[in-house]
Order: sequence, then C-alpha cells, then structure tokens
Amino acid sequence: MEKEKLNYILFLLAFLILLPAANLMGWVDINTMTLWGRYFCFAIAAIGVDLIWGYTGIMTMCQAFFFCLGAYGIGMFMTLSNLPAGQTVPDFMTWNNVTTLPFFWKPFETFTGTVIACIIISIGFGFISYFIFRRRIKGVFFAIITQALAWAMFLLFSRNETMLGGSNGLTNFPTLLGLDLRADNVKLGLYIFTVIMLGVIFFLSKKLTESKFGKVLVGIRDSESRLRFTGYKVVQYQTAIFIIGALIAVVAGMLYLPQTGIVTPGRMSVRASIEMLIWVALGGRGNLKGAIIGALIVNMLYSIFTSLMPEAWPYILGLLYIITVLYMKKGILGLIASIGLKWRLNKKWLFFKRKKYVENT
Repeated sequence: MEKEKLNYILFLLAFLILLPAANLMGWVDINTMTLWGRYFCFAIAAIGVDLIWGYTGIMTMCQAFFFCLGAYGIGMFMTLSNLPAGQTVPDFMTWNNVTTLPFFWKPFETFTGTVIACIIISIGFGFISYFIFRRRIKGVFFAIITQALAWAMFLLFSRNETMLGGSNGLTNFPTLLGLDLRADNVKLGLYIFTVIMLGVIFFLSKKLTESKFGKVLVGIRDSESRLRFTGYKVVQYQTAIFIIGALIAVVAGMLYLPQTGIVTPGRMSVRASIEMLIWVALGGRGNLKGAIIGALIVNMLYSIFTSLMPEAWPYILGLLYIITVLYMKKGILGLIASIGLKWRLNKKWLFFKRKKYVENT
C-alpha cells in the first residue's frame, strides 16, 4: 500500500511539477506540453472504458462517441463565443444559407448551459443502455449494438444538414472564456488542469471500485446470473456504470478540444472506440492504472510512428492487440506482476535450498 502511494506521488511529481517546471525553464517545448495534455485526456477516457469493460465485463464500442459529445459541446460554445461582432451564425451555416441559429445550439451560448447540456445529453444516450440490459443482451451482441450507435452518430454528424460542421467538424477557436488559446501560459494551464482532472477522476474511480458498488460490478463481470439469483438489480448497476463511463468520456472530450483546436466526426468512428479498448487491454483490464498506462503508451507510439511511417501504424496497432490477446491477457501490469511473483518465488526457493545445503554440511 505504501509502495502504491509512493507511485502516485512520483507520478504527480513528474507530470504536475517537474514537467511544467522544465517548460518554464525552456527545457521542454510548449507543444510537447500540449501533446502530453492530449495524452492525459485519452487516459481519462480510458478510465471510463475500464470501469465499463474491465470491471463490469461490458464491451462497449461507442465510448469515442461520448468523448466527441464533450468535444462538440465545448466546440459549439467556443464557436459561438468567437463569432465576429454582428454575426449570429457560424460561417459553415452561412454557406448553407442558414441565417438563424438552430434551436439545439441555444444551450451552448453560455458555458454553464454547455456543461449542463453535455451532462444531460450524455445521460440521455447512456440511459438507452437500460433497455438493452433489461433484455439481457450482452457480450458480442451488446458490442454490435453500441458499434451501430457509434456508426449512426458518425454518419449523422458528418452530414452538412446536421449543422455541426459536416465532415470538416468544428475548428478555429482563438479563445475560451476570454483566454487566448494560442498563448503559452494558457496552454500550460490547460495541461496542468488536465493532469489535476486525471488525478481527481482516478481517485474517485478507485474509491468507486473499492466500494460495495465496485464489488458488485466485479461480481457482474464474473457471474452475472449468480448475482441475479441473490437478488441484486443487475440492470440498474449496469446502466449506472455505463452512464458514469459516458460522463467520464464527456469530461475528457471537453478537455481535449481546447488543446487540439479541432474535432471532426472521425474522432467518434467505430475504429476510435476499438482503439480505446486496445488501450485498456494493453495496460491491463480491471486495473485503473493499467488503463492510464495503456492509453499513454499507445498514443505515444501513435505520435512516433505516424511521424516516421504513417502507413505502418494500423499494422503496428493490430500487432499490439494480437500480442496482448495471445501473450499478455492481463496486460502490461499483469505481465509485470507475474514476473515479480516468479522472481520472488525463485528467490524464496533458492533461499531454502541454500539453507538446506548448509544444514546438511
């Protein structure tokens, strides 16, 4: 337990103090800080995936959609708040001969309205899962349904008639709440706030998994039918954790867009949701630390390989998944734990063997 606390302290020390300090001293470029800020946004989303899939055993393929709900929500707010004086609708609406702001854009005229709207919409979509769980649809069938939802939303958001920027998405946001997003100090502030939010969400999620609620989730994953027979309302637990995971993804998306500057429907595609599953599988399912580590590793590799040989990245990602499934079923953290266990057992065996040898001589 003490070692675990030490790891948390070292993580926060490295990314919340040392890295920002290195940036202020000119050792680390501000673009690198922004890149790490995006990585941590993905890590937040991975925590939500792990709660749903790793702890509860529900394979969801629409988490990228919820991630984009948050990104589009804050993007709509920034689009409206950055309109030139006298202009009432964004440029892409003007090009489509739309002169009046659509009604569904109205809640996003204020930051408070944006946050409330994102929460309500994500809960609304998340509650759809209640009717699926009530029919006891699970496994690959649930994955297919969520995949269909993600694909449908991708097609919907890609259409110009939806008035959400079409396939080009939303972009060109110079300010957020009066802060210049191009300023270095604002970029650094966004990075620090993202790390803090990652820590808060990790802490709350860890408390959740250690509570009775979390134990029930693990019970659903291991033996759903047994929990039903003992009187637990499994559907309510499944719906609740699905909505919690969706809300976490929304938060990640809202933090992601100001640091990226653009969101397109491509970010909510089925492929993006599958990549989130790979993050969690690689790091270690059912382990929040594993979800964070997996998200950071995969996205760092993505940045490296798409710069050096972009055409090879899909094959590398597929290879990572194959290796994980065949040789690291418990992910990187599981592999490290098994190696450590074998080392301790071998050390203990050598100790007793040496002791027996001394006694015999």
